Amino acid sequence: MTRTAIFFCVLLCASCVFGPVMIQGEEKEISNSGPTRPRNVEPQTANVGANGVSPDYVLGPGDQISLIVPGIEDQFNEKLFRIDASGDVTLPLVGRMHASGLSTAALEACLRDRFTNFLKDPRIVVNIAFFGSEPVSILGAVKNPGIIQLQGRKNLFEVLSMAGGLQPGAGYLVQVTRSLANGTIPTSNVRTDASSEVSIASIRLKDIINIPNASENIEIRPGDTVSVPKAGIVYVVGSVSKPGGYPLDENESLSALQVLALAEGLQVTASASKARVLHLLPGTSTRTETPVDLNRLMAGKTADVQLRAEDILFVPASKAKKAGLRTVDAIVNAATYSTVYLHP
Repeated sequence: MTRTAIFFCVLLCASCVFGPVMIQGEEKEISNSGPTRPRNVEPQTANVGANGVSPDYVLGPGDQISLIVPGIEDQFNEKLFRIDASGDVTLPLVGRMHASGLSTAALEACLRDRFTNFLKDPRIVVNIAFFGSEPVSILGAVKNPGIIQLQGRKNLFEVLSMAGGLQPGAGYLVQVTRSLANGTIPTSNVRTDASSEVSIASIRLKDIINIPNASENIEIRPGDTVSVPKAGIVYVVGSVSKPGGYPLDENESLSALQVLALAEGLQVTASASKARVLHLLPGTSTRTETPVDLNRLMAGKTADVQLRAEDILFVPASKAKKAGLRTVDAIVNAATYSTVYLHP
């Protein structure tokens, strides 16, 4: 093998190991890294918009859009276009066109047809800059009550999350009100108010938060009102250590023993066998009484009684116990008096 052949063999091996080698003033590159990335990247279509919105999102009055149109960027950069109350939007070059009811992907297709008069093979991207066509009112015991925009399909759990979640004093129910023009709410506990032309659904929060229930976690629609009432209160009065009102929190009811525990138990003068629960009849100011023998209840010999919002547990005092206690107090006071004053 001649010296020249040996030289070119060494040179070829070096180019494989160390990369580009200059030969006769020209750069020759041997690479095993695969095909290089093209320098010119086509604009991304709205599979998922810049704000994370699906191309299936349906535009409506109040929405504001922005456009990316390669080739005539100066006409669209940093500009927003609002869909008016009639569902139309006015755009440079193409003029006024109807956009309400179209998805972002469908609007892109329409715009591509319109821009063929100005561009060859136009590539249009539609982004949602501001949502204004899908308002939902959220009221009551949530952290951020007010009006939110759905920004696509959302269920009840997601809408509550968009409002910041529940306040500590939230009750056990959430109510959804929907215009009958948008259909009846598809859930088990729903009623219709013909005078207001709405359907009202009452859904237990536990069914969609602690134990997700697909049938109760309904889809919320534009125009719906979501209301989370505050927790109800039950009361305990009479011969207990800490009388007062106690919130139900996320519970629909509390048992008499639970209420008694919250009140830190009975006083020594309590007539536990003669306690009563005063139930408030719904929609009235009338109360019914249920006798409760707390002695038997605490001994596990009888079923517990449930208290709902505005119910009262009354524990009377025993006259005999109060009289006996007064006698004991009198004896103690007399003994203390004799100790302090009669014995120097």
